[in-house]
Amino acid sequence: MMELNVLWFVLITVLFTGFFFLEGFDYGVGGLLPFMGRTDEERGMIIRTIGPVWDGNEVWMITAGGALFAAFPHVYSTMFATFYLALFLMLVALILRGVAFELRGKADCLCWRRFWEGCIAFGSLVPAFLWGVTVTNLIAGLPINENMHYLGSFWDLLSVYTIVGGLTFLTVFLFHGAAFLTQRLGDYGLMLRARAYALKTGAAAIFCFVLCFVLTATKTDLFHSFPAALLLVLTGVFFIAGYLAMAQGKFKGSFILSSLAIVAVSCSFFTGLFPRLMVSSLNPAFSLTIDNACSTPYTLSIMTVAALVMVPIVLIYQGWCYWVFRHRVTGKDLKAH
Repeated sequence: MMELNVLWFVLITVLFTGFFFLEGFDYGVGGLLPFMGRTDEERGMIIRTIGPVWDGNEVWMITAGGALFAAFPHVYSTMFATFYLALFLMLVALILRGVAFELRGKADCLCWRRFWEGCIAFGSLVPAFLWGVTVTNLIAGLPINENMHYLGSFWDLLSVYTIVGGLTFLTVFLFHGAAFLTQRLGDYGLMLRARAYALKTGAAAIFCFVLCFVLTATKTDLFHSFPAALLLVLTGVFFIAGYLAMAQGKFKGSFILSSLAIVAVSCSFFTGLFPRLMVSSLNPAFSLTIDNACSTPYTLSIMTVAALVMVPIVLIYQGWCYWVFRHRVTGKDLKAH
């Protein structure tokens, strides 16, 4: 029988993977908004593609954070102390983004709308980059001592490898968002524009991914795990196949393949970490693992029962939302709204 700490490592992996897949295209759409939308109506249609679902997608991040806090409290405290400024900046960006979705249409003024559209872009691009920095730091290792305390500063989080990781996440999400727009926009001209941006951002993502792949092989021990290495290779295969599908006009296939690439890379990082959750660069023995950082068995057992009840309900509800808003967005939808 699977031990509860292993089970919760798997569940946290699933939650973060779902978050990167769903919020990934949200970030991509928001980041492309100021560049793709040439008129107020076009920008309205682009926002409308994610308007009904973006907040539901962010629930995955909140749930993952809550699960991490309850199942592995030492990891939660050390991680938030380590990435305090980065997470604060991410939180500010996400608050601005959430407010912008609500306030953009509250005044019939172009300047007002453009300001909040800029906030949506800022609140999408900054978290996408910072998530890449965070993930690559976690697998590269951080100066954590035997008391689970981070000994570095904010600037120690930035290196060639982590910046490349941030750019890789950012460009992959932009491609993912453009591929999503090809599935959701009903305006043929906008759809072709989304394809053009997908090809541009996809080319940048492939370049960044190759750099990140090489640096991951040299800066981390991820490739010591064959399943993790295989998943990372599959990530490249899926993404390149998705890029080629986009170039051939196979939009649905491209979106599916970019989704598989994001799922594969997320699983690769967590598989490479296991059984660790935070790697210590000072001494491997100081790393936070599923054994030395987990809650009591009683706490984990209660959480498991709650998860078995609530997670299916959340999945059914979110699936229903996507089904209700499955139709392509056109200018008529804006007028009706």
